[in-house]
Amino acid sequence: MKKYYIKNNDQPDSSSSSASSSAIRIYVTYGECQRNQAEWLGGHAVDGCQAFMPSGEEGTPEALSCAACNCHRSFHKLEVHAEGEDSNDLPPPQRS
Repeated sequence: MKKYYIKNNDQPDSSSSSASSSAIRIYVTYGECQRNQAEWLGGHAVDGCQAFMPSGEEGTPEALSCAACNCHRSFHKLEVHAEGEDSNDLPPPQRS
């Protein structure tokens, strides 16, 4: 699971407790696999993999492959979870 910390730009850059309390914590996870396994038959069927499990350590090419269904991480549903004061003001996630 990747963790991203976003600082609120409205607050001045200082080490006071008010600036650190306005930070937003965002967790990015990957859910169920949505790869169409029956595409070559002209149908639609998913394999039922419920969560992405990396095949290797973070930072290696194997970390992008799922250990359960052996497909790339991009086939899994992107889930963004935000915590903090302004977490309701976040834009929807951008897929790359």
